[in-house]
Amino acid sequence: MQLIKPDINIDFMGKQKFAFILSAILLIISISSLVVHRGPNYGIDFIGGTLVQIKFSESAPIEKIRNALANIGIKEASVQNVGHEQDNEYLIRTTGSEMTDSGLSQSLIKAIQASTGVVPEIRRMEVVGPQVGDDLKNKALLALFYSILFMMIYISARFENKLLLSALTAGAIMTVVYFLSVFNAGIGILILAALIVSLLVFWIFKLKYAIGAVIALIHDVMMIIGVFSVLNLEFSIQVNAALLTIIGFSVNDTIVIFDRARENIKKADPSESLSNIFNKSINETLSRTILTSGTVLIVVLALFFLGGEIIHNFAFAMLIGIISGTYSTVYIASPIVLAVEKK
Repeated sequence: MQLIKPDINIDFMGKQKFAFILSAILLIISISSLVVHRGPNYGIDFIGGTLVQIKFSESAPIEKIRNALANIGIKEASVQNVGHEQDNEYLIRTTGSEMTDSGLSQSLIKAIQASTGVVPEIRRMEVVGPQVGDDLKNKALLALFYSILFMMIYISARFENKLLLSALTAGAIMTVVYFLSVFNAGIGILILAALIVSLLVFWIFKLKYAIGAVIALIHDVMMIIGVFSVLNLEFSIQVNAALLTIIGFSVNDTIVIFDRARENIKKADPSESLSNIFNKSINETLSRTILTSGTVLIVVLALFFLGGEIIHNFAFAMLIGIISGTYSTVYIASPIVLAVEKK
């Protein structure tokens, strides 16, 4: 089966200015949303609280459910439908500590039955204490930090074949991280510092492929976090897992095109421009890119529509990441290499 014609010649690099403008707008919106919301909307996994999923045999008004919660001292709770309206399923979320006692389920059933006249079935209950939530958040950020740290080291070695510079990158990052940790800097600051130091080392030693890969990586992570912030969706452990997965997916996709570009550079005519070589490389790997991203996308769409409420946000984060990762490899990483080469 021939998915893409072998002689296809799409001018991807000719649209790089439009792509930069589009990405800049999306990043500004993402950062603005994070500033307005004061960071991501962390779920109960990270801030503590309780999540209860209940089901009724018949329709029950949300207002009566809220009244029932208020009667047992839960006044600031979120109640929303799950699935189709006729399913009569609801999610109750609260970040307060009043819903952490052992008799919660029985108290909840009695209060809701008294208010609605229908006995609810508790299908799921998750209770996370504030200290546990804070510990989980720190560990999630730590996992993100180490994944980015080792990815920077891998990128410097893989794209440029310079193991000494890879060691230098690792040493520079660890030195700055140690210095900041002495002043009790947060993990978010350490992640930002690792990225900045990596880019500086790559710029000083003119590792253009590494710079393109890192900026594409930052772009993809910010796209996922930004969309979740704009839509005010919960940033949970599952979403963090999706974020770590996309980091690997994005770099893997970039490797394929960059490897083909370097092969084509070696056998290209000296008069041929780097822009044409990258266009040729992207077109040659286009079939592979579509097949890889397309097959993963099919699985993620199945999870998104059929996987249920528990993994809905994970699947949505993966969906954004796959689209952004495929886009950034072509329209962010490759043009960045061209821009650095011109400098």
